[in-house]
Amino acid sequence: LNTLLASYHLSLASGWHSGFLAERSVDEELSAVHEFATLLQKTGVRVMVYGECAAMAENALDVPMSHRQRLATAQMADYGARLTEFARELAERYGLAMAYHHHLMMVIETHDEIRQLMAATGDEVGLLLDTGHALTGGFSYVDLINEFGPRITHIHLKDVRQQVLENVRSEDLSFNDAVRAGMFTIPGDGVIDFRPLFEFVNCSGYDGWVVVEAEQDPSLERPEITVARARDWLSTILPSRS
Repeated sequence: LNTLLASYHLSLASGWHSGFLAERSVDEELSAVHEFATLLQKTGVRVMVYGECAAMAENALDVPMSHRQRLATAQMADYGARLTEFARELAERYGLAMAYHHHLMMVIETHDEIRQLMAATGDEVGLLLDTGHALTGGFSYVDLINEFGPRITHIHLKDVRQQVLENVRSEDLSFNDAVRAGMFTIPGDGVIDFRPLFEFVNCSGYDGWVVVEAEQDPSLERPEITVARARDWLSTILPSRS
């Protein structure tokens, strides 16, 4: 993989691990992540994205989003302790920081749930800031910067088409149907103001990746065109770095 990426002048930014710490032990999770974490380590990755997939039915992304499973408040302390221990071991064994992904249809989706999670975990548990999942989760990503800026270890950039979001909510669509309908788009195509994010990146000392997620229907526009549009727009906003 290193050889292949190098031939295109690319490097691996990160990778997603589907975790189940809301249900299983730290030892079980460490066993489950070992092969993937080793791959990330050997490709020079510094941050692993953690998505909590416990309490999700097999077809969870295809059911109405109002059916999301939630973590009971009483469970948060034990869950946070397991996450903290797992993140500590991840750093010690593989040199990887954790970026916890707040995400639609998962147990940490809303601003209040993120606040509870951050209070229940140590600094070892970093936060992934996702601009699109913040807005569609009912809050502004700026709130995460203001409250948890030092713990942000990874950033996903996507925009949101407001009219599609309103239709998704009024019709109680599934997550997959919302994506297919074009709820998410690349930065510059939707309603999100990215200036506070760029100010954070430029002024906070953040030195991680800023990843554009071009979640587009490839039958409507070829991916290379979508990605090029996103890059061109960002190049007018983000200063170049040496």
